[in-house]
Amino acid sequence: MSQPVAHTVLVNGERHSVTVQPEMPLLWVLREVLQLPGTRFGCGMALCGTCTVWLDGVPSRACVLPIGRVGTRHVVTIEGLHAPVHTPEVARVTHAVEAAWTDGNVAQCGYCQSGQVMTAVALLRDNPAPTDADIDRAFDGVLCRCGTSPRVRAAVRAAALSAAESLKTDAPPSST
Repeated sequence: MSQPVAHTVLVNGERHSVTVQPEMPLLWVLREVLQLPGTRFGCGMALCGTCTVWLDGVPSRACVLPIGRVGTRHVVTIEGLHAPVHTPEVARVTHAVEAAWTDGNVAQCGYCQSGQVMTAVALLRDNPAPTDADIDRAFDGVLCRCGTSPRVRAAVRAAALSAAESLKTDAPPSST
C-alpha cells in the first residue's frame, strides 16, 4: 500500500479533508474516517449493491472505488438523502420511498436496505413511472439475501404513485 495522501471529498454537500492511502475504498473512508455508517459493506466486489452511494447522482458501488479516483464528484450517502443540497424532486421521491418501504414492510434483516433505498430514489428521480422491466434493470445487482425483492418492487411502484400524487397536490391550480 502507498503512503497516506490528503484528499478533499464532497460528501452530502459538505467538503471533507481526509488523509488516507489513495487506494482505500470510498466505503471505508465513509464508514471509518467520516463516521457515516449508513453505507454498508456486503460482498466487497461490487456484486451485491449493499454499498451503493451516488457519485454525481449515479448509483455507484463504494466498496470497489478507491478514494483516489473520486476526485471532485459529489458523493451522496443514505445519510445525505435529506441534505438541503437536493432538489425538491429528490426530497419528494425520498419521502415517498421511505414511506413505501415502511408501509410495505420491505426491510427484513435490513442490512442491504441503504443500497436498496439509494437505488430506488435514483430510479424514481430519473424515471417517475418505471415499468417492472425498468425496476428489474435498476435493481439488477442489488441483492437481498432475505428474499424481499418482490416487496422492493411493490414498494417502488407504491412510491412512484405516491410521488406522482404528491406532485399533483403541490402543483399550482389549473387556470381553466
